[in-house]
Amino acid sequence: MRIASDIRLAGIGSWLPEAVTTDEAVARGWYAAADRDASGMRAVRVAGELPAPEMAVRAARAALQRSAATGLTPDDFGALLHCATYHQGPDGWSAPHYVLRHTLDRPVGAAQIGPGCLGMLAALELAAHRLAADPSRDAVLITSGDNFSAPVVDRWNASRLFLLADGGAAVVVSRRDGFARLVSVGSASAPVLEEMHRAGEQLFPPGITVGRSLNFEERSAHLRRQWEQGAAAPAVHFGEVVADTAGRVLEEAGTSLEKVARICHTGYASGALHSIYLAPLDVEPELGTWEFGRDVGHVGAADPFIGLEHLWTRGEVAPGDHVLLLAAGPGMEVACAVVEITAECTEGLAAGPSYDGTPAAPHPNAPKEEGR
Repeated sequence: MRIASDIRLAGIGSWLPEAVTTDEAVARGWYAAADRDASGMRAVRVAGELPAPEMAVRAARAALQRSAATGLTPDDFGALLHCATYHQGPDGWSAPHYVLRHTLDRPVGAAQIGPGCLGMLAALELAAHRLAADPSRDAVLITSGDNFSAPVVDRWNASRLFLLADGGAAVVVSRRDGFARLVSVGSASAPVLEEMHRAGEQLFPPGITVGRSLNFEERSAHLRRQWEQGAAAPAVHFGEVVADTAGRVLEEAGTSLEKVARICHTGYASGALHSIYLAPLDVEPELGTWEFGRDVGHVGAADPFIGLEHLWTRGEVAPGDHVLLLAAGPGMEVACAVVEITAECTEGLAAGPSYDGTPAAPHPNAPKEEGR
């Protein structure tokens, strides 16, 4: 979908905890050396007991602080869209409203957007629709946060496609000025592949309620056994869905893959990155964010925006450059967006994700920390 109205990214932010190297994980017996070598990953971010919504709050404050340069205040926001791929806190509680309370603190709608790892791109499309339909408010805040340090998650062995990482990201979508313009956004799915993420696991009771671990490898092994025993494999190649969707969204943006400056993608390990994204698109890793992402891991729905912030704050993209944002998730579904960089980052190389665990500076209009 080409964006007919002038929709901008007015601010972007992320928060990443300290890194744990894959070498340390191997030395401690958490991760097999052969899997480390095959993955190409050097480190993942691990937050310990810091709640996922709190990481989203910290990322949001960084994004809001940057958006303040465009004149936006909390009263200009019409909604908050929060994304997550894993449990956020107590059952029956609303993480989006926690994030709203500790960022904008205004009586607007807050909702959780849930299509897995493409959540922030799905929220971006929803935000663009909202801003086009409702002229009374000029901005929407999108956040994401995940912490996989739960007892039922083995982040090192849950999947050979990626290493689960903790962190948060946020972006302010606005009708006012910004550092990038949203040119097009879209998605497509192959619902016949939904079984890929549930194979061998019953739908009720939900696995988490009976202490079942998050283990994609077990499900993949179950599918392989079925196929070896003669069950028909899905006649869909997800890489083709990725290539077709990216091509369509790029065409709607009036550009092509050959003209794209960079790609910000899901934080997959080397093999999965190649088979799901690079090979179908026929591009080299250098066009993406692999060198950065191999020190971060897969931070749920946040990956494309963590990557975009990294490129922008370090001057690796410049005004006039088109950047393709790309993510895939269960279903299976892929989402893409094309943004055009319209302004340089003036903060210098020190800007970007907080690697040392230091919270981002608060937005000037954010609520005080007392009592939190």
